[in-house]
Amino acid sequence: MPNVQSFSSLRARSYVFRLPLFTRLMVLAIVVLWLVGIQSAWDLRKWGALIPNEMNFFTAYRMNTFPLIHLNLLHALLNLLALTPLLERFESEYGTLTSAAMFFGPLTTIPAIAYVILERVIFRVNTPVMGASMWVFLLLSVEAMRTYKINPYFVIGTVQVPTWTTPLVMAFVTAALIPSTSFLGHLCGICTGYLFGLGYLKFIAPPEKILRWIEGKLNLLGRLPHYVSVDQKTYGRFGVLPQSSNSGSANLSGLLTTWYDQPRRSLWAAARSCRRRPPYISLLLIVVGVAWLFMLPLNDYSRRTYISENALLPGQVHTYFGGSDQNVLRAYRHEVGALENKTNTEVNDKLEHMFRSMGLKVGRQNYTYTTSGNTVAGENVYAILQAPRGDATEAIVLVAAWRNVKGEFNRNGLAVALALTRYFKRWSLWSKDIILVVPPDSRAGTQAWVDAYHDSHDSRRVADLPIKSGALQGALAIDYPQEERFEGVHIVYDGINGQLPNLDLINSVTNIASGQMGMGSSIQHMFHHNDQYRDRLTCMLRGMVNQGLGHAVGPHSSFIPYHVDAITIQPVGQGWHDEMGLGRLVEGTFRSLNNLLEHLHQSFFFYLLMQKERFVSIGTYLPSAMLIAANFTITAIALWVKTGYAPKTKEKKEGADAKKADQKSEETPAAVERELYLPLSLVTGCQFLGFVPLFVFNHAPASVTLGPLFVVVTLLSLVLPHSLSFFLVTTYKPTHQQYQLITSFFLLLLGMFLSTLATLNFSLAFLVGLLATPLTFVRPFPKMPAAGYAYSALLSVLNPGVVVLSAAVAATTLQGSSGLGLGVVGVTPWEAVQKVLEEGAFGWGVWGMYTPLIFWCVWFPAWVVGSVVVLG
Repeated sequence: MPNVQSFSSLRARSYVFRLPLFTRLMVLAIVVLWLVGIQSAWDLRKWGALIPNEMNFFTAYRMNTFPLIHLNLLHALLNLLALTPLLERFESEYGTLTSAAMFFGPLTTIPAIAYVILERVIFRVNTPVMGASMWVFLLLSVEAMRTYKINPYFVIGTVQVPTWTTPLVMAFVTAALIPSTSFLGHLCGICTGYLFGLGYLKFIAPPEKILRWIEGKLNLLGRLPHYVSVDQKTYGRFGVLPQSSNSGSANLSGLLTTWYDQPRRSLWAAARSCRRRPPYISLLLIVVGVAWLFMLPLNDYSRRTYISENALLPGQVHTYFGGSDQNVLRAYRHEVGALENKTNTEVNDKLEHMFRSMGLKVGRQNYTYTTSGNTVAGENVYAILQAPRGDATEAIVLVAAWRNVKGEFNRNGLAVALALTRYFKRWSLWSKDIILVVPPDSRAGTQAWVDAYHDSHDSRRVADLPIKSGALQGALAIDYPQEERFEGVHIVYDGINGQLPNLDLINSVTNIASGQMGMGSSIQHMFHHNDQYRDRLTCMLRGMVNQGLGHAVGPHSSFIPYHVDAITIQPVGQGWHDEMGLGRLVEGTFRSLNNLLEHLHQSFFFYLLMQKERFVSIGTYLPSAMLIAANFTITAIALWVKTGYAPKTKEKKEGADAKKADQKSEETPAAVERELYLPLSLVTGCQFLGFVPLFVFNHAPASVTLGPLFVVVTLLSLVLPHSLSFFLVTTYKPTHQQYQLITSFFLLLLGMFLSTLATLNFSLAFLVGLLATPLTFVRPFPKMPAAGYAYSALLSVLNPGVVVLSAAVAATTLQGSSGLGLGVVGVTPWEAVQKVLEEGAFGWGVWGMYTPLIFWCVWFPAWVVGSVVVLG
């Protein structure tokens, strides 16, 4: 846990309370204007931003207002943190009146005028700018020029780098790492700072005599708290300043001089002053990471969807599915309904006869899976419609499973698919083959067919496909078990292990449904989305939970790991649209995919959808999980460094000066050898211990009920840390250094795993990282056993098994169809646990889902080791 005693609240409070007047006013102005900008009645940013093409005599005020206006809270916060110490130093050196005159005069207008001229005359663009970052780089340039006069170079290896280049390097790094920053605006501020630092702009500063006369007439020192006089020696109502303009330690140049002259001493002093800060840095990263996620639904961080692949042309073609095809669809629906209670073989015999009567090539495939003691077997049937204008190198897949993921009979979905296939056969416009796949279920059958199509199957469990076509360019699954008409369509897009289809495919279906068919569309069971913050956040979190679980939510999920973009369409609600409207929607989507000359590649594959027409890309949401993962790594590295040194106190002097010498004595580093055997053994042993429950739950025999077995394993896991701690204390008696090394090793592994996982499955990395955040602050409590047991109780609540049990119980209370596709709605908590475990075992054995691996081999070992450390 963070060591509260190491944080000097008095020092921080003193610094804030001693901020000079102009600095306080600027901080207050930035905060107030940000609060004003939250409202939507008046566009403050448009009023005060520096927009080159709108600059004239009447808008000249913008040259002084743009540094005070910011885009959002994060923009304002970062600029305040960077600007406050620099502006405070400037004001303390030049005085309050001079600072006000300069910053509402030449130091702001000169870079603003330069920026407008460059934008309008040379580059001929119109990029608006706002924010105090221009002031930050201007003040950094002033300090850099002052430092250059004292120490012209600093050495990197054997290369001498001029110290005045530091602001330029920082501007390049800022432009590269932070999106939507204006390098040109920062460059104008840097150049102005260089001129001021060299003394070329001193003539524009107000005359000192006039400023002294104003101070004397208005008695500013006596009336205004925190006012800094012109001579920089007196501070309003606070007496003499602790620094002056001649003090080298009062500004950045003095600090840099100390670093250059005494590098070793300065580095050790900096390390010593920061050695207790990592817990606070980790806590800050956690808070910022969570806050970052909750800011994503705002307009400033999300954006509207758009079609990146122009060749799709969604909604640009006329669909002809209708008329007499409705009679054909009704006939197929009658024939399919008659097969509802038939066996899988009888159904496939009938479907094969239908396919051959259409003139299609037909194939059948058997599969058998055994997971968690249960056997899932069946036979797929599929047909290939060869494209008249194609060469059998590319294909589009239409999936109509006999039963959907909920086990419901997909009567209308299969009838629509059959009628569409017969309709497609009459057209000669297809350049890609069309494959109709009818698996007996939506979970194992589709996976067996896709695996065999890409020759990635186990021939002992899955049979080969007798016929194939070309590379799969896209897939569309129809899930339509209801009998009545529908209001709109629900688009299911989550894939296995959190993988997603190309966003253009979802955008195309949404575009065709709303623009051409007049249908409503929805995602993540948000059927009545009002596009407000709460609904956006709910939609995003539902998507994150589905992606974090990593299971298949529809027949399409099995295609996505093979880079085949696929979605499932589900008619929902009660309205006036019928099966023919759904058929025209599928036809329009297939016509769009048929237009493609290559695989979908231009749009996004990593995104979070807030609603059907608003999303966040990976560059915006990834820092949230990365910050949480980084907090583990930072603490691990800090503990590793700390274990390499032992504090050694200097010997006290004898005599009359003993007390004084004792007060001046300080800790100096003493290198010690790290005892690695016990920490490495414990962390490695617990890491491999996670494979035991992973194997047990994925290979339990049919005679074992997973629910009671999971409860037993959870209880044993709660007792395990106490047993391990007792064994270590009585047998090895670990030292404080060894406990620190244990913490460092398991946190390093946790941070490494989660930061890697974040690039593959952001949602799973974020959820596991958030639940594991208390492990960052674990430490032994030898002098406070009550605190140790209290912290151990907190960790027990966050035990992986307890979390799963709680989540399963909570999922049983969900209403409607929001049971996350696990089939736990409307069942008892005990049955919910059983279903969750069966889903995990099925996903591990059939889909290749790695969520159980992360659960048992990443999160669980870290929890065990962290609990052992707390009980040490």
